[in-house]
Amino acid sequence: MLMRLDTALLRAVPGAFILNSGIGKLGLDEESAAGLQQMAANGVPMVEEMTPAQFGKFLSYGEIAVGAALLVPFVPTRIAGAALTTFASGLVANYFAIDSMTKDDGIRPSEDGTAVAKDTWLAAIGLALMFTTGDKKKKNKKNKK
Repeated sequence: MLMRLDTALLRAVPGAFILNSGIGKLGLDEESAAGLQQMAANGVPMVEEMTPAQFGKFLSYGEIAVGAALLVPFVPTRIAGAALTTFASGLVANYFAIDSMTKDDGIRPSEDGTAVAKDTWLAAIGLALMFTTGDKKKKNKKNKK
């Protein structure tokens, strides 16, 4: 299965980062999970309905699934892009929901929000993957017709 180099790079870098993050959260203690859950609830209120232990598993397994989908070549690029976009949308929702993350204009990152604002890049990468033109094999078939 051939994949374009630009597509492979867009998938590999965030995929490895997110997979590593998810693996690092396996066995997350309840106190740490509760802290992450409280922050996540700002952007995605429905996570408050989970116990901290459930949320910790949900978060770690979700990150592992998204990271793996980006890294394995048999997952179609558009599907992997949709997974990344969905994941990043939750992160970006947190950024905009927490007043201290942005300056008074509600858009530009404050000092506290600079580290979180980078999640917009993940959303952009996810969207780029969703709108990609496909792999080399499919493109060559179209050109031969």
